[in-house]
Amino acid sequence: MLKPLGDRVILDEPQEEEQTVGGIVLASNAQDKPSTAKVVAVGDGRVLDNGEKVTPSVKVGDNVLFDKYAGTEVKYDGKSYLVLHEKDLVAVID
Repeated sequence: MLKPLGDRVILDEPQEEEQTVGGIVLASNAQDKPSTAKVVAVGDGRVLDNGEKVTPSVKVGDNVLFDKYAGTEVKYDGKSYLVLHEKDLVAVID
């Protein structure tokens, strides 16, 4: 499994099926990108200038809301993941 570094978080986004509007199939790049996902891995935390480490406020298994265009999509072991900084997370969904 991927292990994020520092304050990065790896998210597993739900896969959206192609949506139709009036019988027209939308291309994947025309569909809205989901902004919720499940945390699958968390880094050790951000290191401050004084050397102190700030632990992440999310944990594996949390469902989170994130900035719409944040992060980098990566493929690993045939599956797509989103890697982003913890600061790009907006909220934890209960």
